Amino acid sequence: MLALTLGLAAPAMARDVAPAVTIDHSAQLDHHSGPVTARYRGALLVDHRQIGAVAPAGRASSLRCHWTAQLAVDRHATTARGATTQRSFVSDRSLSGHRPGWCAGQRDAIARDVAAQSNALDRHIQAVAREDHDILRAELDRLHGSVAAG
Repeated sequence: MLALTLGLAAPAMARDVAPAVTIDHSAQLDHHSGPVTARYRGALLVDHRQIGAVAPAGRASSLRCHWTAQLAVDRHATTARGATTQRSFVSDRSLSGHRPGWCAGQRDAIARDVAAQSNALDRHIQAVAREDHDILRAELDRLHGSVAAG
């Protein structure tokens, strides 16, 4: 199951906080202790960097806003027996782009640029989940081993 949600910060904070995009993904894994449901929630962390300078009248400005969005992921997994494990991490991959002008004036446009890449974001969270499966299985092995031993 995939879901993409675009949410804006409260109006009083809209100038200070960039819009947030969250992506949800669920996966079923087989483990020797039984089936496991893993839910992944990714939140894009958007970093804005102001580049260039305002030009004097009659000249073109070089002012632009470079942005980079990284996916911060929270994973919650539950086994058939009710045991849970959690993990939070930031993906190595990122989205990036640029817009002319001041960053403060481009935040909504940047949020739309990021949301327009929803197919890439869906593929990204799926890839992150696949990469996490070995780590999750190792966590479950440790959890299952400690339950069996205790």
